[in-house]
Amino acid sequence: MVEVTVKDHGIGIKAEDQCKLFKPFSQVDPFLSKSSQGTGLGLSLVKQIVHLHGGYVWFRSVQEEGSTFAFAIPINGYIKSGK
Repeated sequence: MVEVTVKDHGIGIKAEDQCKLFKPFSQVDPFLSKSSQGTGLGLSLVKQIVHLHGGYVWFRSVQEEGSTFAFAIPINGYIKSGK
C-alpha cells in the first residue's frame, strides 16, 4: 500500500460537521458565509476513486488544531480480495 497524507494547522472541523465530509453536495460552511466557491463533491469523489482502486480514506480533525486527511491504495496492481 502507498499512503498519502495531507495535514493543516487550520481551524479544524467541528465534530457535528464531520459526518458531512464525504457526502456528495454537502458542505460544512453555510452557503451564505462561504469565502470560496465549491460544489461539495471533492471529498466524495476522492473516496469513490480510492475505493475503486481497492483503498480507503480517513481523516482526523480537532477544532483549533487542524485536520489530517489521508488515503491508502494498493501498489503494483495488488488488490486484497478478502478471500
